[in-house]
Amino acid sequence: MIRIQPFTERYWAATWLLIERVFRAGETYAFSPDITQQEAHQVWIEIPSATFVAVDEKNQVVGTYYIKPNQPALGAHVCNCGYIVAEKARGKGVASEMCKHSQREALSRGFRAMQYNLVASSNESAVRLWKKHGFTVIGTLPKAFRHPRLGFVDAFVMYKQLET
Repeated sequence: MIRIQPFTERYWAATWLLIERVFRAGETYAFSPDITQQEAHQVWIEIPSATFVAVDEKNQVVGTYYIKPNQPALGAHVCNCGYIVAEKARGKGVASEMCKHSQREALSRGFRAMQYNLVASSNESAVRLWKKHGFTVIGTLPKAFRHPRLGFVDAFVMYKQLET
């Protein structure tokens, strides 16, 4: 059983542990593997409209996501989200719950659609999950993601019109 709640600074140390491992691996996000903790805090906590954490029954952070406008002004009705799940919690529905939560949150904030800008094609579990939740690949960016082991791989732009 997980609970998704707004991020507060008391969760930063645990959140940083999650995102640091993912960013350092360089397999799913375009951020530099050498990102500093301060830079990560800025992109995951300060810039987004809101950040959330998924906590387990022991109140341990097992996932996190942010939500923000995908573009300024005339494109601000479409949001963008980023999700990270703790390695020990993968395959247990945490990402799915965060995806559902983020869509409800997006609607409550007045967003009309959600777009993922750079989903590495090699991240097959994420692509499968987003499709399960109604997202469509609306574009393929050839060799747009530099994977540390696989080299240049395609990246997908994925989109979903939200129910209003």
